Amino acid sequence: MQTLEKTRPERAATQTGGLVACWSCHGPVGGDALFCATCDNVQPPGQADHFARLGLEVSYDLDAAVLDRRYFELQRALHPDRFATRTARERALSQQQATSLNEAYQVLKDDLGRADYMIHLAGTDVLPEGCNLVNDTELLMETLELREALAEAETVDDVTVLERRAADDIAACVGELSGRFAEDDLEGACRLTTRLKYLRKLAEETRLSRARLA
Repeated sequence: MQTLEKTRPERAATQTGGLVACWSCHGPVGGDALFCATCDNVQPPGQADHFARLGLEVSYDLDAAVLDRRYFELQRALHPDRFATRTARERALSQQQATSLNEAYQVLKDDLGRADYMIHLAGTDVLPEGCNLVNDTELLMETLELREALAEAETVDDVTVLERRAADDIAACVGELSGRFAEDDLEGACRLTTRLKYLRKLAEETRLSRARLA
């Protein structure tokens, strides 16, 4: 994990982007850098992946506190007040950087979004919902069983039992995903990501059902 205290966030650059010419001073700048180290002008967002954009290693086991700290450090560096007197191009670039940063943060902070994205980074052409796992009999049977139980639930207590089961299954699924990614088991990670997608949908359905019965 990158140590944040070792670099000024507004000048940090990962090595994955290579060197490009600064649009302002034409000096060398890291392809993923927010600012040029020579002239301090904000740079275009580039094509960095979400992990690189936040200066993090590609890993499913992200430290939420580190992710938050890194995001807010970079957001402060891109705050509109810093660019109020800058050129129109710099203001536009700072907004583009902020938008890309927000997208990266929203994806990585979510267990399902992060799993989806890591499978995509691994070279899979389709995201987990298209991994041909709809023919997984075990997964389909589990889904049908839980939805049937929810449809038959008549009281808030009945729904609460299913809601707790869904929450426990989600936590277990996230734990298993961590192991699959650590072992580079893309097929296993893909299957579990699809299961997590179903479980999250079921959890939302139980919340809506409980609200109706209440």
